[in-house]
Amino acid sequence: MKITNIRTPGLGDATYILSHEGVSVIVDPQRDVERFLAATEDTIVRMVLETHLHNDYVSGGRDAARRTGAELIVPAAAAPAYRHTPAFHLEDIAAGPFIVRPIHTPGHTPEHTSYLIVVDGEPLALFSGGSLLVGSAGRPDLLGTERADSLARLQYISVTRLAELPDEVELLPTHGEGSFCTVSGAGRTTSTIGEEKKSNPVLHFADAEAFVKAQLAELQPYPTYYRHMGPANLMGFAPMPATGPEQVSIDELDALADVTLIDIRPKQEYADAHIPGSIGLEMGDQVGVWAGWLLPHDAHIVLIANHDQDVEEAAAQFARIGMDGLIGVHYGIGDWTAAGRPTAGHGTVDVEGFVEAYRRGEVTNLLDVRAPSEFEAGSLDGAIWRYLPDLAQNMPDGLDGAHPVWVACASGYRANAAVRFIEQAGYEAVVLIGGGIPNVLAALQR
Repeated sequence: MKITNIRTPGLGDATYILSHEGVSVIVDPQRDVERFLAATEDTIVRMVLETHLHNDYVSGGRDAARRTGAELIVPAAAAPAYRHTPAFHLEDIAAGPFIVRPIHTPGHTPEHTSYLIVVDGEPLALFSGGSLLVGSAGRPDLLGTERADSLARLQYISVTRLAELPDEVELLPTHGEGSFCTVSGAGRTTSTIGEEKKSNPVLHFADAEAFVKAQLAELQPYPTYYRHMGPANLMGFAPMPATGPEQVSIDELDALADVTLIDIRPKQEYADAHIPGSIGLEMGDQVGVWAGWLLPHDAHIVLIANHDQDVEEAAAQFARIGMDGLIGVHYGIGDWTAAGRPTAGHGTVDVEGFVEAYRRGEVTNLLDVRAPSEFEAGSLDGAIWRYLPDLAQNMPDGLDGAHPVWVACASGYRANAAVRFIEQAGYEAVVLIGGGIPNVLAALQR
């Protein structure tokens, strides 16, 4: 039996391809199914398994099933609005040389179902979706805080049930490190039931009350686009767009109304000169996640990019979360400046320069845009905290417009994105890049 783990780092998720004796199944595919279908060559795709109605991405399950002729298996309690085979608790589904055994594991969502793979009567692997994770468990609050307590109690029963499986069963969760669907720091890849029984803190609580209290205490904010994913996956979403972004000229840019410019060039290039009002999201694994968090889900988008940047990957990240309003890409800002158009810019500073300025008392207007848990773990005296997604809604009180706003996060990525909102509020920005608050704190202690 071969299991291929295809990860999407920006989302912190994994899709799995299980192959055995010429038969394969795909587990929790995202919308861009080509990369998963390529991994099933020389096999017959018998099934596409969905563990739950995903809240963090658009599923490609229906499209993958259609293109391969496979059977689409969805938890019975999900009842999506398209043809599928319902998975009922402990009702085995034959997949040729192996058995797929659904285990109802509510908690992350009410319908959530894990799938145990049984070969010749022996349980070998568990696709646990958003139930039992490596070092954590799926969060219970994505359907609203009103249901979080009930779902957390269900999650306790579910993870406890899964821990009763044989120690050697391989644990293959969908959500992992980097996913906002986890309660706390989930592990990187995979594990075994035995290893999790030893080391996973969610399996070491005295009772359900202690588990629920811990689950609900550790919750952090999650992207606003999540609220669109469940309904989309319930009703069924269109396949992945077939073509990438087309080039947009200056004249075409002028003709566009109600468009958001996302500048994916390196942070320093954005700092040197950018189109006023554009948002700086340097190309990386989480361009799509942050665009989905900071912008309306139906936003019309034009990328500002360099010719050597992977705009196809940026487009794929938007499409994975259902943001299909990408109009095209404009390369660089050379044409913009040549046409005499105004540009904006801001200062940057590295960790060493920031520390020196801080010690001299020059950093009087410090804005920390990290997540709540990061800020609580330690920040600088006098810092004004506003998490980046909240900054997009309004600026915090206490900033002095007579002095530059020094903005920092953990690496410079979110601080760079914050510039748009700082500039729109009429402030001058100085961004800490190449490091962040933890680096500054460590340097100040030396």
